[in-house]
Amino acid sequence: MAIDTSDLSDATFKAIMTESEKFNENLTLQFGLLSYECEDEEEFIKKSEKLIRKMLKYNIDTIDDIFFGEPPTKSAFHQVLTKIQSNINSLHLKKIR
Repeated sequence: MAIDTSDLSDATFKAIMTESEKFNENLTLQFGLLSYECEDEEEFIKKSEKLIRKMLKYNIDTIDDIFFGEPPTKSAFHQVLTKIQSNINSLHLKKIR
């Protein structure tokens, strides 16, 4: 059964969804849609990391498509993806402790 972003813990929601929303709601949409492919939070985190790695390779045309013709600069897009990945890394560290 698929999860919804409302099923995520507060920490995971803030790390991924809130961070992406601060940047642009169209980026948030990408992660939100991803949740429907996941059975639990751990799978959502793993797929989010995979999506970030994929997005970091997008060309400007693909970035333009995600943002419906109003793309950010490629460097700004990469910065927010790197920030979200950093947030995810922090989640992993908290689980280890």
